[in-house]
Amino acid sequence: MSARHPHSSTAGVTLLELLFVLGIIGTLVALAQVSYSSYQNTVAIAQAVSDLESISTAIGHGTLMEGFAPPPTLASIGMDGMLDPWGNPYQYINHSTTPKGKWRKDRFIVPINSDYDLYSMGPDGQSVAPLTAKASQDDIIRANDGAYVGPASGY
Repeated sequence: MSARHPHSSTAGVTLLELLFVLGIIGTLVALAQVSYSSYQNTVAIAQAVSDLESISTAIGHGTLMEGFAPPPTLASIGMDGMLDPWGNPYQYINHSTTPKGKWRKDRFIVPINSDYDLYSMGPDGQSVAPLTAKASQDDIIRANDGAYVGPASGY
């Protein structure tokens, strides 16, 4: 029989083992945070797309009421106070009342709509008319007269 030292223990955890476990936990938390941020961005984009489709439908109803002309502002159809998921108001440009230079344009500098522009300025809250500009890449847009609603970077 071997004699055990009264102060030795085989059930203890060394500092190195503890640091190793903390490193694994930290890595898992970092990965989860990245995934959650990506998920939040996807949800915000989906909400903006849904809002733009709802506003576009309301504009369509207003257009029928006003004799096929888009309403002058979102306020005239009761949609002026809506904010996008990033806290910015949705943007509306009526082509019949706004100079052509302010209309949204694709990479060929061709207007993306023939009736009106409707969009969210995206997470950065900034936008300019050409979709190719860096400030416009994260915008959520309505294009092709409503046939496309989604991120400007995907148009």
